[in-house]
Amino acid sequence: MFRRFRTSAVVAAAVMTAAALAACSITPSATPSAAPPTVNFGPNGGTSVGMAPMQGMAPMSPAAPAATAGTPADTPSAPVSGTAVSINNFAFVPATLTVHRGDTVTWTNHDEEPHTIAANDGSFHSPGMDANATYTYTFTNAGNYDYICGIHPFMHGTVVVTP
Repeated sequence: MFRRFRTSAVVAAAVMTAAALAACSITPSATPSAAPPTVNFGPNGGTSVGMAPMQGMAPMSPAAPAATAGTPADTPSAPVSGTAVSINNFAFVPATLTVHRGDTVTWTNHDEEPHTIAANDGSFHSPGMDANATYTYTFTNAGNYDYICGIHPFMHGTVVVTP
């Protein structure tokens, strides 16, 4: 019985050794190559990124872009009536506000960063406004009042005061 067990163990070891040697002698297949990603710039400033399909993979088409509501960012906004301006995402909303002489406009900072309201002609200037702070100004003369954020001068707006 001991001899039969020993023979079985030797045969099993030989089979395992042969399998291991056979696995080592197999040459790996060539790795599929893929073309580098490409970036295409559209006529209206849009971009698309694509990549050639890998060997054995069917090409895929990108989905059509979803329709967007609203106006493009580079289109000037139409004047809005009311007496409130919000500061959102480093922008005055609305960018142009129309009010009547004697109206008081209230700016509210909805950003986490501080902002100021500073008229280009120097007629009004707020202190620094932290998050959720407000600033009000009463317009007593008709005209166009361009203003900026004194901290972030790329932010600008206009109040149009009618008689």
